[in-house]
Amino acid sequence: MTPISRSGAGRRTLVTLVCGALAAGGLAAAGATALAPGAASASSHREAPLISGTPQYDNTDVYAFVSPDKPDTTTIVANWIPFEEPAGGPNFYTFADDAQYDIHIDNNGDAQGELIYRYTFKTHRKNGNTFLYNTGPVTSLDDPDLNITQTYDIDLLRLHNQRLVSKTKVADDVPVAPSNVGKASMPDYAKLRHHAISKLAGGSTTFAGQADDPFFLDLRVFDLLYGGNLTEVGRDTLKGYNVNSIALQVPNDMIRESEGQPIVGIWSTTQRRDARGHYSQVSRLGMPLVNEVVNPQKDKDKFNASAPWEDAQFLKNVTNPELPKLIEGIYKIKAPAEPRNDLVDVFLKGVKGLNQPPNVRPAEELRLNTSIKPTMHPKRLGVLDGDNAGFPNGRRLTDDVIDASLQVVEGELVGSKNDLGDAVDKNDKGFEKSFPYVAEPTSGSRGALAKGTTSGTDVRSQLGDALQPAGAGSGGGTDTVLVAGSAAAGAAGILLIGSGLLWWRRRMYNRAY
Repeated sequence: MTPISRSGAGRRTLVTLVCGALAAGGLAAAGATALAPGAASASSHREAPLISGTPQYDNTDVYAFVSPDKPDTTTIVANWIPFEEPAGGPNFYTFADDAQYDIHIDNNGDAQGELIYRYTFKTHRKNGNTFLYNTGPVTSLDDPDLNITQTYDIDLLRLHNQRLVSKTKVADDVPVAPSNVGKASMPDYAKLRHHAISKLAGGSTTFAGQADDPFFLDLRVFDLLYGGNLTEVGRDTLKGYNVNSIALQVPNDMIRESEGQPIVGIWSTTQRRDARGHYSQVSRLGMPLVNEVVNPQKDKDKFNASAPWEDAQFLKNVTNPELPKLIEGIYKIKAPAEPRNDLVDVFLKGVKGLNQPPNVRPAEELRLNTSIKPTMHPKRLGVLDGDNAGFPNGRRLTDDVIDASLQVVEGELVGSKNDLGDAVDKNDKGFEKSFPYVAEPTSGSRGALAKGTTSGTDVRSQLGDALQPAGAGSGGGTDTVLVAGSAAAGAAGILLIGSGLLWWRRRMYNRAY
């Protein structure tokens, strides 16, 4: 199968908009990006029962693209913790200390990772006698007023047939960019983010910290397929929410098998440590939206604990997808004939002649041809619109994976031409022009200024000693609670839910490395 060139503009009737919006909530990409022998990964904005209760371990999306300003490198962005409310304090958003956040790279098409970049985090607290995340304006990552900080290490694991060959520490105690509490707390957040970008040996670059959620789509689909309401379409449900991002930029030569075989498969996983010190995989993600809507309820937790080379068990979910039948039943758009081998060919093997490795084992990975140069003018539908540098050849931040996937699952490649979409064609924020490319996180102070206050006023000039940690001084205690408490309105109790014993069978595999 070869890339198909077509117009990306397209005219959409209300029905096609709604069908697209319907699929945009996840049903769309589902059929198009699902699983096959050796296929697994999942876009997981609360996509499975167990992981929805433990957001620190929950992958949301993975992106992989040849860096537009450094085409000899590949940038991988993996996100965690869905639906971060910017003002959700006083316990803002941190990576878990008892987790391994892994980026897997398959450089020969065998559905097994030959390289793993493993991120592990450690949380630090300066003052335990205050509930505040920060006790004053933060101007640097080592500012004494930043009470809660994180650092991380990176280990590079090299494997052969899932056996560890070597393990090398490539980064140690790298600072994490904090949550963007608000303008008073972090008057120059861009500076903090810049200081969290670190160079690594061998020409690589890393970043970890909060970012605007780059995924854009309309999620009202889960209200019984839009509840028959044809008027509410085109709303970016993720607008205003943040995620925690890991971004890694590596020279192409470091991750591909050879110059003659430049295609890599990429996915991310989260392993969580149990009381015995053993790690079990609890989340997994490559192609977008797979586990949200391709897999039925009975398979979702199993899928998150599985590996790409084990996924023949999920093949029927791809060749006989649920989404087209739902669309046909409600919107009378005829579902393509089954089995859907077109979905297997494109989304599980890669597009032949573009991003399909030789002797490929079908697997749901995000496949990227690192020899395809980036374009100056990306088209949001990627390969469907003749832009071979875009989805499903990797995934850029600007790629409209909902519209592209929906059109394919509705038969675009087997003669059923369509122009379906969700009427959300771009992110609400513009992306950066250089690493880490993701947009800055939305600030916790995004509303109107309180009556009688002025923008840019230093917090200490208004609160003075009231911002001292509890017990550090006298007076002002009641006002401190009122001021700081109102600025810390969120709650994080959901993070306490355990992952249970579901992944017990994976214990021995994960313990191996």
